Amino acid sequence: MVDRDLHVMPRASYRPFHIVLVPIAMVCFIGALATDLAYWKSAEMMWADASAWLLAVGLLFGLVAIIAAVVDAFTRRLSLMQGPIWLYAICNALILVLSFLNALVHSRDAWTSVVPMGLILSTATVVFILIAGWICWALIDYESTGVEP
Repeated sequence: MVDRDLHVMPRASYRPFHIVLVPIAMVCFIGALATDLAYWKSAEMMWADASAWLLAVGLLFGLVAIIAAVVDAFTRRLSLMQGPIWLYAICNALILVLSFLNALVHSRDAWTSVVPMGLILSTATVVFILIAGWICWALIDYESTGVEP
């Protein structure tokens, strides 16, 4: 006799791939706020440069995460998220737009590259990161995230 359940893949193998990439971008954006605050307090140019690099890396990983999210959507890997996924997507898109504008502000020279607009944009980005994290946490159906027998 052949066991018919042997060909069934565990549910854990169907998790969305973009979930792996999003935290990398988010940590870079939070790090940009930290380095902006360090520059504001010390006026050491190294911190402004670090912010610019963190924003660039965060935007790169954010764009790759968008591509992965589109692939996840077409391959139905977003089935663990129940509810208005569009709200989560809009919040993440807003994070990338704010970060892009922040990168443009950080391309300026000296003090004006961070204070005050860079700090405002970095703070707004982190606030939206917290909101997106809360939305994602609220949308995941935790009862069906385990491995099916």
